[in-house]
Amino acid sequence: MITTLYSIIRRTRQHHAIEHATLTILAERFPGRRMVGYSDPAGFTLLADIPEDAARRAVADAMLRLQAGEAHLAIHPNCGTNLLTTGALVTLAALLGSAGKRQDILSRFTRALVLVLPALVAAPGLGLHLQQYTTLAQIGDRWLKDVHPLDVAGLKGFRVLFE
Repeated sequence: MITTLYSIIRRTRQHHAIEHATLTILAERFPGRRMVGYSDPAGFTLLADIPEDAARRAVADAMLRLQAGEAHLAIHPNCGTNLLTTGALVTLAALLGSAGKRQDILSRFTRALVLVLPALVAAPGLGLHLQQYTTLAQIGDRWLKDVHPLDVAGLKGFRVLFE
């Protein structure tokens, strides 16, 4: 049971790293294009209106570059981990700032704001740091199985699967 859970988490972290590397490469090749990815134990889903051959090439290049030691590609500034970190820190700061004795609204607002602003400043760096735990750039045991096109409610994309 624990071995299976460990394997599922490891695969998901590896797919997350490949997803980030793929998105980074695609952003270089298609500047300004909106793209998003979501990783899971089987692979990842890429929502992007790009040619299929460009998606296939980007995934292959991402894997090669990660295997060649470009581990920095596994960390992405627009990762959901960053968003979650920001949301959690800001919410906690706001709750702490508005807690305590009943005071007038302006005092509670000011106290919350004093705590929320540093949380907003600290969160992006902390989110990038946390990605070291949500991604795994060592992908030598991952083999690409398939990249096939998707149409999700009118959004074009691809499902990337691994063996």
